[in-house]
Amino acid sequence: MNYLFDFYQSLLTSKQKSYMSLYYLDDFSLGEIAEEYDVSRQAVYDNIKRTEAMLEQYEEKLLLFKKFQERKEMFTKLKELASGLQEEEKMTALIEALEKLD
Repeated sequence: MNYLFDFYQSLLTSKQKSYMSLYYLDDFSLGEIAEEYDVSRQAVYDNIKRTEAMLEQYEEKLLLFKKFQERKEMFTKLKELASGLQEEEKMTALIEALEKLD
C-alpha cells in the first residue's frame, strides 16, 4: 500500500493524504488519528479503507506501479548484460521493451 500511496497520492484529497500518511508512514493508530482530527475511530477507518480501494483502482487503470517494477527489473537485467557485451541481441530487446513502457 505504501508504494501505491507514493505513486498516486497527488490524486487524493488533503484529508485522505493526511490519514494515509499518519497511518502508513507515521504508524499512528486509528484512535490517534481520530483524536487528532476530532472524529470517530470508525470515520478514520472508513476513510482509510475507501482510500485504499481508490488507490487499488488507480493502479488497475493506470498501472504506474506495475510499470515501475517492470522497468526496475529490466534495468537490472541491462546492467547484468552490460558486463558481458557479447549478448548484444538480448540487450537490444530489453532496450526496446523499456521504450514501449513509456
